[in-house]
Amino acid sequence: MNDDRILLGHGSGGRLSRQLIAEEIIPRFGAGPLKGLPDAAALELATPRIRFTTDSFVVHPLEFPGGNIGDLAVHGTVNDLAVAGAIPRWLGLGLILEEGLPLATLRRVLDAVKRAADACGVIVATGDTKVVQRGQCDGLYINSSGIGEAIPELALARERIAVGDHLLVSGTLGDHGAAVLAAREGFAIDQGPVSDSRPVHRLVQAIAPLGQAIRFMRDPTRGGLAATLNELVDEQKIGIQVQENDLPFAPATRALAEMLGLDLLHAPSEGCLLLVCAPEVTAMILDRWHALPEGVNARHIGRVSDQAGRVILTTAIGGQRIIDLPGGELLPRIC
Repeated sequence: MNDDRILLGHGSGGRLSRQLIAEEIIPRFGAGPLKGLPDAAALELATPRIRFTTDSFVVHPLEFPGGNIGDLAVHGTVNDLAVAGAIPRWLGLGLILEEGLPLATLRRVLDAVKRAADACGVIVATGDTKVVQRGQCDGLYINSSGIGEAIPELALARERIAVGDHLLVSGTLGDHGAAVLAAREGFAIDQGPVSDSRPVHRLVQAIAPLGQAIRFMRDPTRGGLAATLNELVDEQKIGIQVQENDLPFAPATRALAEMLGLDLLHAPSEGCLLLVCAPEVTAMILDRWHALPEGVNARHIGRVSDQAGRVILTTAIGGQRIIDLPGGELLPRIC
């Protein structure tokens, strides 16, 4: 393309729109269901049970240490399917582009989408592109939808959680929030926080044969682990007891949090999952996760208690405090 920025004409449906699709979209995603640019993708399902999710990504800045809005959109959608007990198969991408967005930025985002989708084994099956006037979009927004095939061994539900069950996390916490904050505020930190934007579907598939012993899974994104744990016990007859010494944090993320006085339990992760399981399978799950690159920092962090509706942290010095829901938006525009 001759121009180096997005123009309103790229969303007109005319010559510039066709050029954008032909030169930027089709070379990356034009095989499979997108071939011929149908209005709806033709998909073949091997199972009658599917999972379907949708999400929107408005992260600022668009690029941050460890990723950009493109791979974040893929990973976020893949992970929502995975923690719902599904094998991710297909994605739909809606791009909202702002007039004036550098084409070089768009190309980096699309390349990141392609790399992430290929690595996750999912197909970008359908999509749409719109252009809005300068000042209406802050560069680029992405809406991503995903379809996955349910894993038959898994029957996940909060209602299946029992007192004494164990809580596990698959990796370090709060890395994405810390990385985006550092990038947004322009902190020049050597070896600073790096986003954990990555897929968790292999972690789920590795433990699926354990079936009924796995009660619940969720990825602690907005609101962090604190929000996820409080959601877990909301209106339930159970509580949560977490051990501070067992919580995994990357050194750079912890250092930034201490410098700014942040509570990392409220900071989002984008490549980590929280799992509740029967105690007898904890060691097996950790062994399987530790064998995968994305699970090397997996930990057993606590257990389910009989203190209904309460999430309690036992501190490093033996005290206790309640982990409450975040009181407001710790960091907006995080995903």
